[in-house]
Order: sequence, then C-alpha cells, then structure tokens
Amino acid sequence: MDEFTTIQKNLGHTPRKLRLVADMIRKMSPNQALEVLKFTNRAAAVDLAKAIKTALANAGAHQDHVVFKTIEVNEGLKMKRYRVGTAGRGRGRPYKKRTSHIKIVLGEMPESSGKSLEFSKVEKRVKKENTKEVTA
Repeated sequence: MDEFTTIQKNLGHTPRKLRLVADMIRKMSPNQALEVLKFTNRAAAVDLAKAIKTALANAGAHQDHVVFKTIEVNEGLKMKRYRVGTAGRGRGRPYKKRTSHIKIVLGEMPESSGKSLEFSKVEKRVKKENTKEVTA
C-alpha cells in the first residue's frame, strides 16, 4: 500500500486557525476538499489547499484513488516581536508571531466489501429494532 506525504513548514498562520479548516475537511476525499476550500472564507484555506495540491501531485497517477490518512497541523517557529505604543510612553510590549507546519499523508482507498456505508447503517438499525421486538 502506497503512501504519499507532503510537509509544508513555517506557514504564516497560527496552528489554531489552520486546525479549524483542517478539521472541516478531514473526512472528505482530497478532490472534494479542494472544492470546499475554494469557497471557504478563511485565509488559512489557501495554504491548506496548496498543501493538498502538492500531495495530489506526489500521488501522480493515483489521484482518483487516494484518501486522507492523516492531516497534522503542528506548531512551527515562534518569532518574538514587539508592538510599539501599546504600553504608553513610547514603550513596546512583546508578542509571539506563531507559524505552523502541515503534514498531509495520502493513502490508497481501501477495497470496499460491496455494501455502501449508508446501507450497512440501515441494516444495523433494522436488526436492532427486530431484536427489541423479540425480547419484549
């Protein structure tokens, strides 16, 4: 089973803001995620879309048969900066400008057993209802 990995480092968005967008697309296919990110009104969506496109390019000919194995958003470097004028009398206050690392791992789509996911959920519910009637 092949895995295709992409790592983007030191992106100019905080990990917290990137994770909001990453959580939104985690259960989707990569192509569907790109469509959703195109219309997402977040600046972090642009960087995440670029990382997904890079991962798909690494997959090459397997682009239609891959799914997300993992999407990790980790902290990158924290640059120490000063915001002048917030302390009064011309002094500055320190703050940390945070960056992020994104790691995307794509894997091959697992072989399905022939049943769709929705059908199996309905089948389980029907079995559960039937067992309740028998025991009552």
